[in-house]
This record gives sequence, structure tokens and C-alpha cells, in this order.
Amino acid sequence: MMKKVFLYLSFLLITAVNLQAQRGIKVAYIDMEYILDNVSEYKEASQQLESRTQKWRAEVEGKMQHVEDMKQNLENERALLTKELIEEREEEISYEEKAILDYQQEKFGPQGQFIVQKRQLIQPVQDQVFNAVQEIGEKRQYDFIFENSADALLLYSAERHDISDQVLSIIQRSSRKLELENRRDQKAKQEEVATEPYKSVEKAAKDKQETVEREAKRQAQVNEREQLLNERQRRRDSIRDVRQQKFEERRAKLLKEREQQAKTRDSLRNIREARNNK
Repeated sequence: MMKKVFLYLSFLLITAVNLQAQRGIKVAYIDMEYILDNVSEYKEASQQLESRTQKWRAEVEGKMQHVEDMKQNLENERALLTKELIEEREEEISYEEKAILDYQQEKFGPQGQFIVQKRQLIQPVQDQVFNAVQEIGEKRQYDFIFENSADALLLYSAERHDISDQVLSIIQRSSRKLELENRRDQKAKQEEVATEPYKSVEKAAKDKQETVEREAKRQAQVNEREQLLNERQRRRDSIRDVRQQKFEERRAKLLKEREQQAKTRDSLRNIREARNNK
């Protein structure tokens, strides 16, 4: 993974050097952790997930304590029990221990509820960040925008290149706009309920049709955005795979050449040794 990231960054740096001969390079980066810490929706959902996680951990600890009590009781009563009863108790303890492991895997394993819910929690915010970065990049004509994370190997950058606050501002502005629209819709619904007895059947049908059309338009926009994100991800994966394949081919060729050179050196050395022995 780290080798792939290093090759990718090397490619970007080489490209930047080539472009620098033509014009100045505009580079920026974002701090994803900082952005997430300042998105209220993410913080609220994180607190809910943390509450569930604490509950799961408490349940695991309770189950483990129950097994320890069973073991202790068995040791205290072992002298009074028959062989069959001892084996039955031991089987019961083994069953409970396996149940604990299964529960831990279900909650905290690679495909457990914690990982799945965390992924569901962060994905909407990542989509907002991606859209905000695209907007800033196109509007301000940045050449490269990095994410300040371990995978990106961003070892140093001046703070003036940090556009995290700009991204966060766009996300918060979108959230406020969405909240305002929700309030307006809620208010409109309340007014509609209050005046419903006085509305004509024709007006009610028209309002319903407008609501359906508005929802259909919103869903179409969501679908379009998801399709765009999927297509961009597919292109990025395709480019990355091609680059990795070329790298592997060059590496294999180099190893083959080195192996051939080693064989040639060995042959020459054997010939010299044979002559010397004569």
C-alpha cells in the first residue's frame, strides 16, 4: 500500500515539475480529521455510535465475568462432582467462551457492526467533502488537492495551503441551507394541515403533485451525484491499476535482466577458474 502511494506521489511530483515550466503550481490540502470534528451531524452520530460501543463492551465484560464465575464454581465443587458432571460443566464453559468470541466478532470484527456503522457514518460526510473539494478546485483552479493523512505521506506543508476551513464552510453552509429548507417544508406542512378543511380538492391535488415532483427532482439529483462519484472512483481505480501493472512489468523486466547478468558473471567466473586449474 505504501509503495503504491509513494509511486503515485512520485508521479504527481514529476508532473508538477513539468507543469512548472509553463505556469505556477497551485497546491492545497485538507485535514479530514479536523473537518469531521467540526461537522455537527458527524459528531452527533459519533456519540451515538460510541454509546452503542460502550454497551457492547459492557455486555462482553458481563459475559466474560459469568464464564469466570462458572470456572471458579467448578474448581470449588470439582471434588464433589462425578466425572460426567465435570465434563458437562467444562463443555458448558467452552460453549459460553465460544459464544463470547462469536459476539465479539459480530460487533467488533472486520465485518462487524462497529465497522459497518462507522463506514455508514463517515460516508455521507466524505461525499460532502469530495463535492466541496471539487467546487473549490474548479473555482480556484488548483492543480492538486491532497488529504493530510498517513496514506498520503504529507510530511510538511505550509498552513496557507490548508483549505480545510473553506471545505468546512461549504459543508456547513449546505447543512444550514438544508435545515432551512426542512423548516420551511415543516412549516408548510403545518399550515397545510391547519388549512386543509378549507382547501379545495383541486388545490390539494396540485400541492401533492408539486411535492411528488420536488421529491423526484431531489432523488434524481442524489442519483446523479452517486453515479458521478462511482464513475470517478472507477476511473481512479482503472488508472491506478494500469500504473501498477506497468510498474510490475518494469520491475519484472529489471529482475530478469539482473538475473541474466548474474548468470553471465557466473559463467565467466567458471571459465576463468577452469583455465586457472589447467
